[in-house]
Parts: sequence; C-alpha cells; structure tokens
Amino acid sequence: MAHYRSAGSIPPKRHTQHRTPEGDLYYEELMGEEGFSSDSSLLYHRNIPSAIVDVRPWELPDQTLTPNDPLLPRHLKTHDLPAEAEGQGLDAVRHRRLLLGNGDVRISYVAATEPSPLYKNAIGDECCYVESGTATVQTQLGHVDVHEGDYVIIPRATIHRWVPTGDEPVRVYAIEANSHINPPRGYLSKHGQLLEHAPYCERDFRHVSDPVMVDEQDVEVYIKHRGRGPSGIDGTIHVQPQHPFDVVGWDGCLYPYVFNVADYEPITGRVHQPPPAHQVWEANNLVICNFVPRKVDYHPLAIPVPYYHSNVDSDEVMFYCGGDYEARKGSGIGQGSISLHPAGHAHGPQPGAYERSIGAEFFDELAVMVDTFRPLDLGEAALATEDDRYPYSWSGGRRLGQG
Repeated sequence: MAHYRSAGSIPPKRHTQHRTPEGDLYYEELMGEEGFSSDSSLLYHRNIPSAIVDVRPWELPDQTLTPNDPLLPRHLKTHDLPAEAEGQGLDAVRHRRLLLGNGDVRISYVAATEPSPLYKNAIGDECCYVESGTATVQTQLGHVDVHEGDYVIIPRATIHRWVPTGDEPVRVYAIEANSHINPPRGYLSKHGQLLEHAPYCERDFRHVSDPVMVDEQDVEVYIKHRGRGPSGIDGTIHVQPQHPFDVVGWDGCLYPYVFNVADYEPITGRVHQPPPAHQVWEANNLVICNFVPRKVDYHPLAIPVPYYHSNVDSDEVMFYCGGDYEARKGSGIGQGSISLHPAGHAHGPQPGAYERSIGAEFFDELAVMVDTFRPLDLGEAALATEDDRYPYSWSGGRRLGQG
C-alpha cells in the first residue's frame, strides 16, 4: 500500500543516527520490495535484527500437490477438517491444511484455538480471510484485532503471530501468494490513491497499533522460504537472542493492514456484472474477488444468477463464507465449502437456479473467489474433504455406469 504512515520514535531524517535515552544507537532496518525499487518501510530496533543463536529445520505440513487429472470440477468441505490434531489445539501457522496450489499461490485452511509461534513468510504476501472467530494479529510494527469478515494483508517477511481471543476457533482461509498482494491497479491513481470508482477507500482500512515492546530472550521464529525439495518450499526455525518485537518506531509505505468485507461497496447494473466488477485484490497470475450481499440486476428481463461460462484462461476457486448462495442451491455447497471450476469446463448455476432467480431483487450471499492463470493442483486437505458427487450435480447426479 503506497500510503505513508509513521509510528513510534523515528529520527528527523532517514539513515541518520537515532539514539536511545542512554545514548546507544538504535538499529535501522529497511524492509522493502523489489530490491530497493518499490514500497518499503524503515524499522528502528533496540537490538541487531539479523542476530541468531541457533537454527533448525521446520517440517512443514504436507505440501504435496496432485494434478487435477482427470479434469473435474471439485467441491471441498473445509468444515470436515478436524479442529484438533492428536488431542492438541491447532494454531493458525503450523496447522494450516493445504487445499489447492500452483507456482503462484497456495490456499490453506485452519480452525485455530491456540496462539501461533512467531512466523514470517519469506516467499510472498499473505491474504488471510477470517471466516469466523476473533484473534489478535501481533506484528513487529504493532498489533491489530481481527474478526469475522476481515481480510488481513501481511507483507512478505513480516514477523507476526496469531493469538485467538474468543471461545470459538478462529477459522482462517489463507491465500499465500508467491508475489505481492495489492488493490487492483484499475482502482488506483498513478500515485497510488484509491479512485472514486473503487469499491472501497483508505478510510476502510484498519491499521496496527504503535509498536508493542516484548523483552524476551532466545525466541523462535518460524520461517517459510524457497526450497529445493519437490514442493519448492522449505521451513526453518531461527532462534533470535532477543525478541524481534523490539521496534521503537517505523515509517514508510509497507505494513500490514485489515479490510472487512462488509465495507466493500458492490458494483451492480441493469444486467449481470462479470467477476472483474467484484475484484478486491490482485497478485502475480491471480486475482481475488468477493461476492457480497447486494441488490441485483434491474433490467425487466434480467436473469440475476450468472450465465454459464468457460474459464478458458483461469481456474476459479470459490470459498462460500456466508449467506445463501443462490446459484448453488441443490449442489450440496454450504457454509465453508470450496468449489474449484477448472479451465476447460463450462460451469454456472445449478439446475433450476436460472429460472428461480428471475424477479429477485437482492442476493444475501458472501463468497471469496480466487482466479488463477495457471492450473491449480490438489493439496492433501482437498483429497481428504472432497464431495465426489459434485461433478455430476448439473446432470441431477446421473453418472454413466451407476444406477
């Protein structure tokens, strides 16, 4: 986000001496994108941020990906994933279950009840959608409380942790890019301001608090990074001699922030609007859209549900996270469901939905969509939760060779 912010104690000019009350130097760290050529922030630490006293491997959850072959539309039921592992509570970092992925993105899900360790994703930005529950996301730059409907945008290599705060699990739908995640370029001025036609503006973002100091020693930080194994991803634990939450101040244009889906202002029209009208974020080779409660098409002959369409350039993933999705009635899809509609297969509303939607004036539905421009493979959690009847739901469940 190219919008300048400043928090805590910083010197009047960058790259100059900044001293503690006792006269010692604070340590300046540049956290920047694309080398030194894009957005960045400057952090001022009490301790040397690169110091480590131990290192060991972190065995990541199963990152195996299986091709979607034979080519099928898929229905995955995330609420069938257990909320605990071997009698232990889950956290929002170590216990994510991989649903779908390719070289540009990995999509995971977890129902977390326990605080996570400190964590940084050194591969790309994360967009974590909170389906339900509450948590505090604690970061080097400050903390922010999150709740149902929040998108939490966490820039690459930001050290943070998830701390659930309610009696119920915090259910997190994690979209991990292999690049940076930003508002769509079409919503931005040439200087980075959100324009008048954008469905949200800077006022809708929630930001982290001022930095919160933690004075601890020999602290573990879990790092997800590029690797040489079959998945191309590895994990490492660095033990830092002092807690990385030692930032006294920072400024710049690169920082975590939160946007709630209820603040998205839908774009509607006389006839059905295509998915780009519902876009909320973009990254390399993928876009993220959301379908929110809204008034629908008002042409006198309009058919409000989507027309059938073939994604000739992209795979489409829908995460159904609220309301009653009109076009999917009769498919078995419900709260927490995910549909994968791959390139090469025409898809659209379930039988009967086309006709039922005529005359509708409002849809009470909520879904997060990811469109990728390279094929998506299936993670272990997809294989564990798949509804194998879904591919045949448009033909009333009829399948050759069966009764």
